Amino acid sequence: MIVEMRTYQTRPGMRTRFIDIFERRTRAEHDRLGMPIAGPFLSVEDPDTFFFMRGFPDMERREAMKAHFYEGPLWKEELEKVLMPMLERYDVVVVDDPEGRIAW
Repeated sequence: MIVEMRTYQTRPGMRTRFIDIFERRTRAEHDRLGMPIAGPFLSVEDPDTFFFMRGFPDMERREAMKAHFYEGPLWKEELEKVLMPMLERYDVVVVDDPEGRIAW
């Protein structure tokens, strides 16, 4: 499995709101598309930072699944304009989990 290790830093004080919207509005769509999510994991050192992991069967399907999500109506018509302004920055590191160590 291919895993994105995602780090988000929200604008000050926005972490709880961002996570609430993300959880309520995107979790079901991620599940529907076959992209499991682990997290969010809250930073204990920074009240505006959190992490989560998102899984994909392989690199080829990762690109197709991401395109389906980010070009879909939920993201394009609703969430992009709400969530993106809450972020200071985000980083993504893609790793391979060939032994299935991450329990989804």
